[in-house]
Formats: sequence, C-alpha cells, structure tokens
Amino acid sequence: MNNNQKKRNFQIEAFKHKVVVDPKYADKTWKILEHAIHEIYNHNASGLSFEELYRNAYNMVLHKFGEKLYSGLVSTMTFHLKEISKVIEAAQGGLFLEELNRKWADHNKALQMIRDILMYMDRTFIPSTHKTPVHELGLNLWRDNIIRSSKIQTRLLNTLLELILRERTGEVINRGLMRNIIKMLMDLGPSVYQEDFEKPFLEVSANFYRVESQQFIECCDCGDYLKKAERRLNEEIERVSHYLDAKSEAKITNVVEQEMIANHMLRLVHMENSGLVNMLLDDKYEDSGRMYSLFRRVSNGLSTIRDVMTSHIRETGKQLVTDPEKLKDPVEFVQCLLDEKDKYDKIISLAFSNDKTFQNALNSSFEFFINLNPRSPEFISLFVDDKLRKGLKGVSEEDIEIVLDKVMMLFRYLQEKDVFEKYYKQHLAKRLLSGKTVSDDAERSLIVKLKTECGYQFTSKLEGMFTDMKTSQDTMQGFYATHGSELGDGPTLVVQVLTTGSWPTQPSVTCNLPSEMSVLCEKFRSYYLGTHTGRRLSWQTNMGTADLKATFGKGQKHELNVSTYQMCVLVLFNNADRLSYKEIEQATEIPSSDLKRCLQSLACVKGKNVLRKEPMSKDIAEDDAFLVNEKFTSKFYKVKIGTVVAQKESEPEKQETRQRVEEDRKPQIEAAIVRIMKSRKVLDHNNIIAEVTKQLQSRFLANPSEIKKRIESLIEREFLERDNSDRRLYRYLA
Repeated sequence: MNNNQKKRNFQIEAFKHKVVVDPKYADKTWKILEHAIHEIYNHNASGLSFEELYRNAYNMVLHKFGEKLYSGLVSTMTFHLKEISKVIEAAQGGLFLEELNRKWADHNKALQMIRDILMYMDRTFIPSTHKTPVHELGLNLWRDNIIRSSKIQTRLLNTLLELILRERTGEVINRGLMRNIIKMLMDLGPSVYQEDFEKPFLEVSANFYRVESQQFIECCDCGDYLKKAERRLNEEIERVSHYLDAKSEAKITNVVEQEMIANHMLRLVHMENSGLVNMLLDDKYEDSGRMYSLFRRVSNGLSTIRDVMTSHIRETGKQLVTDPEKLKDPVEFVQCLLDEKDKYDKIISLAFSNDKTFQNALNSSFEFFINLNPRSPEFISLFVDDKLRKGLKGVSEEDIEIVLDKVMMLFRYLQEKDVFEKYYKQHLAKRLLSGKTVSDDAERSLIVKLKTECGYQFTSKLEGMFTDMKTSQDTMQGFYATHGSELGDGPTLVVQVLTTGSWPTQPSVTCNLPSEMSVLCEKFRSYYLGTHTGRRLSWQTNMGTADLKATFGKGQKHELNVSTYQMCVLVLFNNADRLSYKEIEQATEIPSSDLKRCLQSLACVKGKNVLRKEPMSKDIAEDDAFLVNEKFTSKFYKVKIGTVVAQKESEPEKQETRQRVEEDRKPQIEAAIVRIMKSRKVLDHNNIIAEVTKQLQSRFLANPSEIKKRIESLIEREFLERDNSDRRLYRYLA
C-alpha cells in the first residue's frame, strides 16, 4: 500500500429518508384547533380531548406552521370578542356592568384553556419570533375590542363615575361589582387603569369637592366644616381600600386636601367667631386637634396655624403685662402668666400632639411679652416670696415642686435674670430674718434649681445666707453658755450675724435702743469680737424684731410681736403718758419715713392699735401726739403688729435697685470682653458686641452702648488698644 495515499476523513450523515407531509396537513390541523376554540367560547369544552389538541398544536409548530397557528388564533379570538362586545353593548342600564363582568370572567376561563392547548407554541415559537404570549395577547385583544370599543369606552367610564357620585351622595352601591370591574382595568395594565379611569376620576372628584367645599364654607362654622372635611377624607380612603388601586389613595386624598383644606386655609383659620382664635379662647381641644391633623396634610398648613397662635398669644400676653389693673397685684400678675402658660401647654399637648415647633413658638411668645414689662423680674420674685411665706402652707412636697418648677419656667424667659436675683436676695433675706419661710426644703430646692439653670456664681451668695443663719444659731448658744448666768431675768437677745457680701446691702441706720437692750448688745459685741478676730459688727436695727409683754388699762395682758423700731417707740411709754411726734423722733432717732410707717402701724391699724393718736387720722403728721390705748383688747394673747410696708418698691427704691443692677453688670461685661479678647487676640467692634451679648445672655441682655463704654474703659486701663490703621479693630494687650 502506498504511504503517499491520502488519509480519508470520515463524516456521519443523517439517514436521507424523505418524510412526506400531506400538503393540506396544516389546514386540516388548524381546522381542528379552530373548532376547539369556538367550542371553548361557546361553553362546550367538556367534550374536547385536550391531550389530542395539545399534540396537534405541538405538531404544527414542529412542522414550521407556527405562524399560521398564531395568526389563526388572533383572528378567531378577535371574531369572538367582537360578538361578545355586541352582547355587552346591548345590555340595558344596571345590567351593563354585570354583563361586562360576566363576559370578562368567561374570557379569562377560555383564555386559560387556550393557553394550555398552545403551551408548546407559547414556550418555543413565541419567544423565538418575539411575539406577544397567549395570555397577554388575550388581554390586549379584550382591551382593544371591548374596553376601548367606541360604544363601550365612554359608557363604562360614565357608569363608574356615576356610581361613585351616587355613593358620595349617600346611596349604597354594589361595591363587589365595582371592585371586579376596576380589577379588570388594573389587570389590563397600569396605563389602562390610569388613562381610562383614574385621570378622569380625579378630575371629576376635584370639581365635586371644589363645589361642595364652597357650599360648606358659606354655611358652616369652622368646627363643622373641618368635621365634614375629615369625614370626606376618610370616605375616600375607605373607597380606595374597597375597590380602587391602593396607589390611588395618595392621589385622591391629595385632591380632597387641596380642594377642601389648602384652598380655604386662611379663611378657616381666621373665620369670625369660630376660627382658630376662638378655639384657643374656648379650649376647644377636639376642634383645634382636628384642624391640626387636617392642616398638617397640606404644605404650609402647620405654619399657618402656628403663626395665628403665636400672634394671638403675643397679643393677649401684651395686654396682660401692660394692663394697669393687673400690675397692681404682682402675685395675681404672675398667677395670670402661669395660668396662661398652663392653658397653652394643655392645648399643645391635647390638640397639637406636643409638636416641638408649637412649643418653641409658645416659649418665644412668652419670652417676648414677659420682657415687655420691666418689672417682671421683681414680680416673679414677689410671687415666690408670697408662696414661700404663706401660699404653700399645708401643701404636699410634690405640689410645692410643681409651683417651683413653674416659677423656674417663667424665670427662664427673663432676659434680665440678674434683676430677679437682686430682688430674690432681698426677699429671701426678709424671709430668713423674720423666720417666715414655709419650709427650708422648699427654699433650698429653689436655690438648687437656680444653680442648675445659671451656675454656681448665681447662687453662691444665696447659699451664704443659709450658712449665716446656721452659724448664728451656734454663736447664740455659745454666748448664752458663756454669759447666761450673769444675764439673770433681763431681756433675752437673739442675734443674726450676717456676712456683708452675702446679704443685700442695707444702709446702716442706728437708732437709740432702750438702755437695758444697749447693755445686752454691748455684751454680745465683746463676746463675738473676742471669739473672732479681724471682724467688725454694725447693728442693722431696721431689720430686727422684738417680743414685749404689755399690761393695759383694765389689767389685760398681751405679748406684742413688733419690729425693733416699734419696740423703741413703745418702751418710751413706760416713762410717759403722752408723747408728741417730735419727742419720739428725738428720743429714738429713727429716720422720719420709717418712724411714720412704724407709728401708723401702732396707732392706725384696727385691732392692732396699742397706741392712740390725736387727732385721729390715717396719716401721721409732724404735730400729732400719741398715748397708750388703755382700752386695747384682742381675743389673742399674742398680738403680732406688722409694719405698714409697701409690697412693691417705691419709685426711688426702684431707681436705686436699677442703679445697683447696672453697677453690678459693669465688671461682668468687662470680664466677658477680656475673656473673648484673650482667646481671639484681634476682633472688630461688631463681633465683640455680638460675642459679649451671647456670653452674657444667660444672666441679662447687655446694652451695646454699655459694652462700648466698658471697651473704652479697658482701653484707658491698657487691657486693649485700637488698631492704628483700622479704628474699629481692637487688640488684646497681654
């Protein structure tokens, strides 16, 4: 065998056997399948062999007759759907939807069977030729031949909208049928539901609610209108849940909100006799709560409510703090503020679901009008004074805390906290020295609250006052332990030793004490200075009290609780029956204004008049004469004779307090300037003013002109200097 002979390549070929297909095969087979589709649509499917039909369809596709099968299916289904559309069109009145619903159910069943027979075509031929699958094809043909046929499309939409209108006007409709028809539109694809139903539905609804809201607003008050709007909104939400697409909820509620709320917002809020202001005045929590929940659904709704509430609170607050009647009684004034705050807290809690922005608006409104009255700090301190003297007697600790917390809340609104501190210190001093405080715990609790709010410096002097009271007790025990035996039955002395820096500064006024008291005071002075070195004592007779035993004309005995000044006056009558005003003034050397108040309370107050004045009148004149009132009686053995005091400060006192506050502010402003400049080194004028104001705002609102004066003072003392090129720049000098 020759090696050069070519190698043979082997190839396996298919067996060449020609399959002869009957030329009419395709037509015959399609006829069988077409007949089956007719039978299915005519409800005669029970006699069909689905297996055989499946095989026929399978073979047609296998023998490349898929195109014939597909186009045959389209034309057969179209033929049947055109017949069906005639039946539906012929249905009268209310039967129209029922017929449509029934035929739709039939079509779906038929489609399922056809799809089963043509499953092989659906899986192989259709994907490879990019045609529409059988089920989807069936839906598209139904859409085009039924839903969008000229005689059905408009009638269907009008019927649906008519039924919804009837339901809105209170009729009961067949919701189950509605649900089926709407579901059909959704099954045909989102665009069918939206174009053929949803868009027109929303337009018609908008018109309906536009007209209805106009009718309501003309005839209803605000509360009733809101109830109706709320009911309509809930009805629409319910309607969606029963038979519309869930995605329609946001769209239809938006329509109701726009037409019934947003378009009438301002008119509703300002409605005469029933708008928001009336709801607030009459505590209509339910109505204002409904307004809140409806308005929050529309843009700018809540800010509209908030603005009206804010301007109302500011207006009423302004009237309150400038009402001359209210200003006569500081305690009543502060109580009105607290009542007002409680009222709005309750409204915000119950109606405005504790909305933070509403709380902030309330706080800023209070801060605005409380500071319109320059005497607010003084009045709040007087309110505390009243409560801690007598107003909280027999009240539980929890309730005391509640009152103190409310006071602290008002305190936070004050811009001039240092003015409050000045008055509070004066009032606390009087309470401590007269032993008039309801409870030490309450006093200390308030100081802790002030400390938490403003820091240690704010309260250090107040705490010093308590320390002095405690130390004084110990000092008196030491004094009596040392000198008790030599004092015998004479008068007893209780001294409070007060540290000058901690207590409100009082002008040191001396008066002539009775001789037995002077001796006792001298003994105490030498004892105290003997036990403490480097200290000075000056007597504050204007702040003390005394207990005197007195016997009147018919032998009636009483113990009189009086001030030190009153004691000095009364003791004079041990050696004289009648004294003129001038004689009393000479003997005691009490300042004229204090003496007049003191004599007024001894001679002119009914039930406390242990002296008689000639001539009798309410006021004390320089030529009056005084005698002991021998006929004085009281059902009490112990009689407390107060001093006629001005509860509020007189005008000069007010000026003096104001001046003291201004003086105290100067070093604080300077300290703030130095602190800022030390860290910043160079800063311009406006920024210094802004920073200083910010640093000091927890205590008071610094006046820019005062800050400017302090800067000038620091430049003079060479803490700062002006920049040579830019006069508005300051430099820190280390």
